[in-house]
Amino acid sequence: MLRNWKEILLLAIPSLVSFASATVVGTINLIIVGQLGSLIIAIVGVSNIIMYNAFALFSGIGHTVNYLVAQNYGAGDMKRGIQRTYIAMYMCLAFALLIALVGLVGADDVLRWTGGSKNLVETGSFYLELRFYAMSFGIINFAFHGFLRGIGATKMSMIVSLMANVPILLLTYLLTYGKLGLPELGLKGAGIAILIGESAQTLICAFIFFVILNKKFQTRKYMTIAFKWVEMKLIMLESGKLGMQEFSLSLSMYIFTAFVARLGDQALAANEVALSIMSFGFMPAFAFGSTATILVGQFVGKGTPLLGRRVGTDTAILGSAFLFVLGTLEFIFAHEITRLYTNDSQVYELAAYLIQASAYLQIFDGLLNFYAGGLRGIGDTTFLLRISFIVSWFLFVPLAYVFIFVFHWGSMGAWIALYSFLMVFGLSIMIRFYRTDWTAVRLKEASHA
Repeated sequence: MLRNWKEILLLAIPSLVSFASATVVGTINLIIVGQLGSLIIAIVGVSNIIMYNAFALFSGIGHTVNYLVAQNYGAGDMKRGIQRTYIAMYMCLAFALLIALVGLVGADDVLRWTGGSKNLVETGSFYLELRFYAMSFGIINFAFHGFLRGIGATKMSMIVSLMANVPILLLTYLLTYGKLGLPELGLKGAGIAILIGESAQTLICAFIFFVILNKKFQTRKYMTIAFKWVEMKLIMLESGKLGMQEFSLSLSMYIFTAFVARLGDQALAANEVALSIMSFGFMPAFAFGSTATILVGQFVGKGTPLLGRRVGTDTAILGSAFLFVLGTLEFIFAHEITRLYTNDSQVYELAAYLIQASAYLQIFDGLLNFYAGGLRGIGDTTFLLRISFIVSWFLFVPLAYVFIFVFHWGSMGAWIALYSFLMVFGLSIMIRFYRTDWTAVRLKEASHA
């Protein structure tokens, strides 16, 4: 067991730092622009939810690359893993153009659909447009990171993330407030900083894949334009299921945010501050979930799925311990942390209240990510899609509506609905993980039917 834990930590810690860098940058960015007022906090928060939906819809490509490459790496068949990665990258390029087009022609309409005030829409539309452009590069980057994690190169993935995210943070401050001779662009400057960072990361990822990894994996040798239809079909199907699973979750969060927006700009700002802080709990959840996908997938590729089950359990134990410690810190220092975001007492007091109420409940979000990562590793993507749809639309959204608009429980009602949903979702995924017949698990192959 201790050997498993060491291997898990060697993979999870770099992933944790990678996800942490993105989370910390997002948090500090919100603090930086938050000094412009509660309206700006609300705009950035709503834009984050919209971008989460855009990312989720196409994130299935990166998740699919991750688990298929992990299986191929474990099986010693990296030629197939690289060819599958090329197929996924061509898909990413097509979708990147689509996302950029939506940002160009429909950013203001998308922002309006959240139900925010007229002032919020007018002030935030160009910022959201810039975020759409940045997301075009983001989905390509996510697929590259999926490949790196699939081969166990989580340290390299971490370095790339740091190289991109640190400049985003610096540019946000400089362009928002016009420091070092740069123009003072306000919220627009924050959007430009994110766009520069994401596009630069795409160039770095391309250099690593085509140059640095070429010696070991011959990544340029296996470049191809012509694909086997069965492989294309597999990747499209798996990407579609995993993307729709994430989109079902993210769209329900979008509607949740729209419900909260109707409580007023201050309630919306407090909600976004609380979500930003609680995202530090999502950080180890994602990191250990990603580690579960890597290790379970590699063991499946080696033909030893029962060892994958064992390492999936160990990953969940370690991840839960991280979340318990983090939840304790969030509970104790909730008021001090929320004051960093804004000087509006109504906003930071409400945000602190929400954080303390949910500090330990985030363990259920952890269970969701840990065991979903394990299920991705064995390719159980159909179940993930079905359960995500059921709990998002038949539990979360109805509960949020009832608690906010029928019972009039305000922001706390919204968060009770959120964590009731995460509890049911997480436990359902965990039960599926342990009820799976692991002796029947096999390497994912394209169907010729």
